[in-house]
Amino acid sequence: MALLVNIGHDGWYTDTELADELRGLMPGADIRTLENPGDLADITVLAVSKLRADLPGQLPNLALVQKLGAGVETIVAHPALAPHVQVARLKPLEPAREIAQYCLTYVLAGQRNVAAHAASQARAAWEPLAPKQNHKTRVGVLGMGHIGGLTAELMRDLGFEVHGWSRSPKRVEGVICHHGDAALAELLGHCDYVCSILPSTAETRGLFDRNRLAQMKPGATLINAGRGDLIDEPALIAALDQGQPAQAVLDVLCTEPLPQNDPLWHHPGVIITPHVSGWHLGNALQDVVENYRRQSQGEPLLHAVDRSRGY
Repeated sequence: MALLVNIGHDGWYTDTELADELRGLMPGADIRTLENPGDLADITVLAVSKLRADLPGQLPNLALVQKLGAGVETIVAHPALAPHVQVARLKPLEPAREIAQYCLTYVLAGQRNVAAHAASQARAAWEPLAPKQNHKTRVGVLGMGHIGGLTAELMRDLGFEVHGWSRSPKRVEGVICHHGDAALAELLGHCDYVCSILPSTAETRGLFDRNRLAQMKPGATLINAGRGDLIDEPALIAALDQGQPAQAVLDVLCTEPLPQNDPLWHHPGVIITPHVSGWHLGNALQDVVENYRRQSQGEPLLHAVDRSRGY
């Protein structure tokens, strides 16, 4: 058996860098990249960030696709991935904390009027503005799993009134938890900031359509660090033009990289970052090592994905 590393996109680790790190954690293991893949029939485990269209068909003995991250929607729906191939994802602490900090960055920027002060400086104008108070500010977190739970706790610990939303009931100390469709509309109408950290599933794709965006509080900020296809982007532009919400911070987009002619780049109510909210893997490569061992021994995997549910 062998493990093939293929990140599948640029702008992050290289295949060689990641393969070298894994070799350091698994001395003696057969770890390859496409630069020197050897006999592809040896490959039983494939470690990817984005799964190439043509790759599964070249690996006749593939048994496991290990996602180097959390989102697996494009992998479980991959048309060339045989039904028997298992999929596992990562649930590392370090990038989860980074995503929580990303959301907090833009919440605090709003609280401290960062954009307004920058505009004043550009005009050489001395224009004091009162900061907003955290305890008078409502922050909503959509998706109360591993990442969303950390995000909600971080906001709570800084004194915000935090509302969490999920499909099923959750309990987080100090967080007002909601669940179900009816509760989502109420949360959106009350929160000053909404941090979306939901996965892409049949139920969440296009969640923020024209009707849902109209439920948001006028003047609110929508922060999306989940998946790009949660938002109907043309509907978002129309909603921003009406001030409901007033601003969108987008780390994930429907098309990545975002085309240069896309109107989101130049909309005054939009801040775009290039999918960088959760960057470092931290100790998550230990889980890759463990799943490589478990797959070879026929044991249950860490963070196995239900391909029928998409997560």
